[in-house]
Amino acid sequence: MESMWYLRQTRSLLIVPIFKCLVAICLVISLLVFVESVYMNIVVVYLMLFKRKPEKIYKWEAMQEDLEQGGQNFPMVLVQIPMYNEREVFQLSIGAACRLKWPLDRLIVQVLDDSTDPTIMEMVNMECAKWASEGINIKCERRDNRNGYKAGALKQGMRHSYVKQCNYIAIFDADFQPEPDYLQRTVPFLIHNPELALVQARWKFVNAKRCLMTRMQEMSLNYHFMAEQESGSTRHAFFGFNGTAGVWRLAAMEEAGGWKDRTTVEDMDLAVRVGLHGWKFVFVNDITVKSELPSQFKAFRFQQHRWSCGPANLFRKMTMEIIHNKRVKIWKKLYVIYSFFFVRKIIVHFFTFFFYCVILPTSVFFSEVNIPTWSTIYLPFMITLFNAIATPRSFYLVVFWVLFENVMAMHRTKGTFIGLLEGGRVNEWVVTEKLGDALETKLLPQVKKPRNRLFERVNSKEMIVGIYILFCACYDFAYGNTMLYIYLFMQALAFIICGVGFVGT
Repeated sequence: MESMWYLRQTRSLLIVPIFKCLVAICLVISLLVFVESVYMNIVVVYLMLFKRKPEKIYKWEAMQEDLEQGGQNFPMVLVQIPMYNEREVFQLSIGAACRLKWPLDRLIVQVLDDSTDPTIMEMVNMECAKWASEGINIKCERRDNRNGYKAGALKQGMRHSYVKQCNYIAIFDADFQPEPDYLQRTVPFLIHNPELALVQARWKFVNAKRCLMTRMQEMSLNYHFMAEQESGSTRHAFFGFNGTAGVWRLAAMEEAGGWKDRTTVEDMDLAVRVGLHGWKFVFVNDITVKSELPSQFKAFRFQQHRWSCGPANLFRKMTMEIIHNKRVKIWKKLYVIYSFFFVRKIIVHFFTFFFYCVILPTSVFFSEVNIPTWSTIYLPFMITLFNAIATPRSFYLVVFWVLFENVMAMHRTKGTFIGLLEGGRVNEWVVTEKLGDALETKLLPQVKKPRNRLFERVNSKEMIVGIYILFCACYDFAYGNTMLYIYLFMQALAFIICGVGFVGT
């Protein structure tokens, strides 16, 4: 009896107050996230209503070849294609770059091949030789190491003498295929607006219909471009470079110190440094570049680890540099630190996982704690609606998207912790595997891998969280007086399905 009395006292005097405090913190953060989401969507609505396209904000005139000089009035453009053992997609990316409509004597295609597979290296050589025979100025550059991964390859590529001839640099990852008129539509922004450093195009996903996981990725990324990139471009002329499908002004890159490999988000690192030098960026939603989404769950997990760990680590490294910067106004510094980094890259991951996957399930054991309906239904509904608008054709998948995003929030939270604390996997770089889903016909024989056994497919973290939420759901169903168990059963099922590997292809 005495021990039971002690447990009750501990619960009422210590555990319940702590849990109430955690709930209060989550409620405050939910408001911050909601306000940020509303702000971005207001900007998007403003653009739509007043048709504020980049061509109206910045000067844009089509390039015309001079009848006497030919293409000499066109600036020199370097197209960089970093790749690593890209058996399935290298032909697509090289071919798309070589088909860009631009005077041949004003274009250099640079293939930065870090491949370690001799067969693939030879195939890349043959592909480059084929296009060289057709008059394309194409260079295949290789290193004797992979130091710095993609950033190291890009940095090494900039050291070649012919790069100094170029005014602008377009970058495409190995699975990206720009349309032939890509340079004709982007480079004029840089030519006619000397304050612009970057023109970023939107990604278009050729394999979005491959499976449910790719459909949900499409929903998230479409919202990223529609809200985050568009609002940042319009209100602050700043956003994070997506690492591909963008054209840079070489002078701006050099002024900011070029590529650095101190984090796994070298693209964001460069963008922040260039932005702090006072340069402006423009996002053009109407220009799309075909790309491929990871359709395997483990590949997607590795990608999300890099995309969450890298920004958190960059935030740790650059916060004081941003604060002490004298080139940009305080409002832009506040935007970069608070909105760009703190809310979107740090807080949102912690909040999504801990509130919806830890606090809410655990609340079934604390009848003394009241979590207001606005935080569990109204605000999440509005935020979800904002995201779903970006991909109307997938609106009916919105429930699956919410559950899947909560699962992935666990990995993003872990990655964010590692980045902030500079843990052991802070510089881990696993190349996102491309399966050639963009191919309508197979250009190359694909290597068939042995089917994984069940125990090799199991993801223990998802299983542990899923079983815990399932236990909470059962408890709420038996003893609770709310309908929370409906959500908990669905969320537990989502974790368990991911836990046994039955997601993706």
